[in-house]
This record gives sequence, structure tokens and C-alpha cells, in this order.
Amino acid sequence: MHIRFRRTLLFALVVLSMSAASLAQIGVAIRIGPPALPVYEQPLCPGDGYLWTPGYWGYDYDVTDYYWVPGTWVMAPEVGFLWTPAYWGWGGDGFVFYDGYWGPQVGFYGGINYGFGYFGTGFEGGRWDGGHFFYNRSVSNVDITNIHNVYDTHVTYNNESHVSYNGGNGGISARPTPGEEAAGRERHVPPVAAQTQHVQAARANPQERASANMGKPSVAATPRPGDFNDRGAVPAREAGAPYPPANRGGNQGRSENPTVASTAVHPHDLPPLARNAPNTGSPKLDRKYQKQLDKQTAAQQQERDKLQRTQDEEHVTLDKQKGNDTQRQQLEQGHQQQTQQLQQKHQQQQQDLQQKQQPANREVGKK
Repeated sequence: MHIRFRRTLLFALVVLSMSAASLAQIGVAIRIGPPALPVYEQPLCPGDGYLWTPGYWGYDYDVTDYYWVPGTWVMAPEVGFLWTPAYWGWGGDGFVFYDGYWGPQVGFYGGINYGFGYFGTGFEGGRWDGGHFFYNRSVSNVDITNIHNVYDTHVTYNNESHVSYNGGNGGISARPTPGEEAAGRERHVPPVAAQTQHVQAARANPQERASANMGKPSVAATPRPGDFNDRGAVPAREAGAPYPPANRGGNQGRSENPTVASTAVHPHDLPPLARNAPNTGSPKLDRKYQKQLDKQTAAQQQERDKLQRTQDEEHVTLDKQKGNDTQRQQLEQGHQQQTQQLQQKHQQQQQDLQQKQQPANREVGKK
């Protein structure tokens, strides 16, 4: 009986410690987005039935650093299933990681241009037909002497961007299409065991950390999951953008106490609107001011959403016009100014409402 009690107590302590660790991890917000996607070649497809899964930056909370998960070829878990890549997105007070999954259709992956068929939406590297996967030779590296189910369809795409996250300062501004939203509601299969082990191996390799490879990992892609030492593994040719190590340290903050970054460019970069409950000492006045606060917060959120939609439309227009880097920079500067002006306006409105409550406080105190 005593032994059973000890075992039960030990199990409870382990569960509690795991829960505490999980909560601590959720409470940490990553303020700085992942490095740019490195430039690398795709390894040769190892055999029929393998599908390409692009590389991405993971994050190790234990060492507070990003690490590169090499792209690799993986056997699909089911016939007809395709891979939707993982991606990072701005969540309002920090970057949030969205894991990849298998499903009958490719869903939303942040509009990130991972290359090799994943150019921001959908997948152009191959397709299923009659229970067999056919490879598009124009974007997939396959040996036609061993793999005969191939076709050749040229794909036109813009490969200049190496941005690795959606939203936030400098991120991709893409939003899911109705088709991608529908794909996200279909039956999914999580990453297979080989993919999970592949990620664990990347995390355990210090050379894959961004602070060590400066955005240019020595193993950027592998023929199969975990084949880091295989002669077919390829290094990155170059980093996708200059890596600023000085900006990568101490990039964590508590999500329950978010701060506004001075470089906020779009309304969705700003933290949630403050909703501090009134406390005048009079329940009747508190209810009155709470209604005013709720009304003000709803109106401010509508203004944020309206400005965000306008800025998104301007991004889409510039993309259609194939604007150059100078035009994009000017657009972002204008968006930053608009966002900061809106933020200052809302802060002033909040201060005005708070000042209305102060006389009531003094009157209650006199009584």
C-alpha cells in the first residue's frame, strides 16, 4: 500500500512539473522573427513516393535561439496526401509557430516562398494521379532513369523574397484564401515519426543554431529525414539576408505584459487594446464608465481592422504592379506612420476617458 502511494505521488509530481514547464513555455513570447530562409539546392529525390518537405527555422526555448530544420524528402503517410509546410506568424505580442501537416489538399502556410514547388500558395512540385505521385521536373530534382512518373510544367514565380514569417514588422502580408481555409478544416495527419526525429536531430545539433551558422546552415537539406551526414546532404549557398546577431539575444518577453515595439508597421503588429476595469469606488459609476470603455474599445478595434484591410489592399496592388524595392520601402514607411498616428490617437482617447473618472474618485473620497 505504501509503495502504491509513493508511485501515485511520484506520478502526480511528474505531471505537475510537466504542466508547469508547459505553461512557462506558453507564457514566453518571441519578439524577434526567425532569420531569412537560406539559399540552397534540393537534394536528389531518393525514390518513388517521396514528397519534398521544405526546411524552416524552429525555436529552442532552452537556449533561446532559432535552429534550422533541413528540408528533406519524406514518404507520404497516405496515398493522395500532400504536405502543408510549417510557418511562423505574428500573434499580436509575439511570433507563433504553426506546425505542418499532411492532408488531401495543401492549406495555408503563411504565404512563405519556400521554393521547390512551395511558392507561397499551393504546391507545384508534383501531383497524385491514379494512386501514384508524379513529379514536376521543372521544380523537383528527380532522376528520370529511376523515376518514370514525371511531367514538365514550367512555373513562373518570384524568388527574390527570403522572408520566413507572416505578419509583424517586415513579414509576409498574405492571408488564407477560401480554398486554403477549407483545406485547414479537412482531416489532417500530423508529421510522421521520421519527421519528428528529424526535427529533434536538428535541435540537438549546435551547428544548426542561427547564432552559430549566422543564417547559413552547414546542412540545409538532406535526402531523407535524419541523414545529416549523408553525402547527398547539401549546405546552404548563402544566407537569405544579412544576419544581425546583435538583435538576436534576449528576444523573449512575457506575453501577459506585452510592450509596443517602436517599429510597429501595421495595426496587427500592435498589442491588444487595453481594457482596464474602472474602479471609482462607486458601483454605479463603474458600470457607466465600463460601458463607455467597451464602446471605445470596439470603435478603436474597428479602426485598426479598417486600416489593416486598407494596407493589405495596397500590398496586393503593389504586388500586381510588380513594384520594386524602393516602392515597397516607401509603402512600408507610410504604413508605419499611419499605424503610429492611429496608436497615438487611441492612447489620447484612453487618457481622456481616464481623466473623466478622476473627478468622480475625488467626490467619492470626500464623502
